Amino acid sequence: MRIDVPYGKERVPIDIDDANFGGAVYPNEVEVADETETLTKALANPYGPKSFQQFLSDAEDVVVIVNDRTRPTPTARVLELIYPELKKVANVKFVIATGVHRPPTPEEYREIFGGCYDEIKGRVISHDARKSEDMVYLGKSTNGTEMYVNRHVTDAKKIIIIGSVEPHYFAGYTGGRKSFLPGVASFETIEQNHKYALLPAAQPLALEGNPVHEDMVDAIKCIADHEIFAIMTVLDRQHRIYASTAGDIDESFYAAIDKAHDVFSVTIDGTADIVVAVAPYPMDVDLYQSQKALDNGKLALNDGGILILVAQCRSGIGEEAFAKLLSSASTPDGVMAKIDEGYKLGYHKAAKIAEIAMRADMWAVSELPDDTLKSIFIRPFPTVQGAIDEALEVKGKDTKILFLMAASMTVPRVV
Repeated sequence: MRIDVPYGKERVPIDIDDANFGGAVYPNEVEVADETETLTKALANPYGPKSFQQFLSDAEDVVVIVNDRTRPTPTARVLELIYPELKKVANVKFVIATGVHRPPTPEEYREIFGGCYDEIKGRVISHDARKSEDMVYLGKSTNGTEMYVNRHVTDAKKIIIIGSVEPHYFAGYTGGRKSFLPGVASFETIEQNHKYALLPAAQPLALEGNPVHEDMVDAIKCIADHEIFAIMTVLDRQHRIYASTAGDIDESFYAAIDKAHDVFSVTIDGTADIVVAVAPYPMDVDLYQSQKALDNGKLALNDGGILILVAQCRSGIGEEAFAKLLSSASTPDGVMAKIDEGYKLGYHKAAKIAEIAMRADMWAVSELPDDTLKSIFIRPFPTVQGAIDEALEVKGKDTKILFLMAASMTVPRVV
């Protein structure tokens, strides 16, 4: 049989015997209504006292926080609907919540903002977490996380955030509070928060008791004196808008989670000896982002199995601290020992990769140099077909292969 596996913006055909096909896992199918109608209803019926129009009615200056292109957030579609109202405000800025990611490319700026980009590009700011002169101190969370946030956000009287809610491998879910931390926070603030990803309770789909999530929620209370209107979306497997919520940042986020669970929490019959975990575009931008596919893929993998990452990684490694740590140790146990000596941002990703390497083999098809992958316990392959053929040689010709076609945001659960 032939299977088309996503790779970058393309699809790669793979031939396998029917007997080896263990299933192709996608986000769940859901019924999608008219997208404009879904967004319009959310804006007109928000959580909180004000509709979107009422929120803007007395606005003098507004900052709009949007995601970068490591997220599938349909920012351009949302802006298409709300921009006619935004234009009535005298002073509007747009801040791209990059966290510690690189700034967008020229092509990505246009993908984010769509048809209104040419009109607003002079008012677009890409957050730089390392630019200390742009950061304002707002206070501490209960756990001691120091909340430094981009001054372009704190200077505005009103804030609009546009986000999407999907599972996140250690924060539980994306969306809501993540627009501020890590979105527009300083490097040091993000580092302090992300150290909690090393704790066992930091898991996908988990919020209650999740130390990363709870620290984020606590930290953004430091910005409670600003008026915020959130617009959250939940996408289906074709990246169409399945649901939308709006208004209060916390209530709209929690309301969207039920819908996100409908799409991205997928039941499987059992684990497999070979799992192909695809990081789909645009979440395959680099290995720092594509690692999420590995972390979800491990949930469907038997101990001693082979986990094959398919991720273009067109921008390389990404934030390099995790790769430097992994390559500095000769064994996964050695990585964990070094993390115990002191945490740096990115070490949580090194820990997640090392944990997988302790119980399984990791292979990858990407644009990364072979030596780079080998240095971090991942065996490189030039093609998906070659990796699958080799895996069957290792595990046996009768072995079942499970394909996770959107592993970055699909959480497999064994029934």
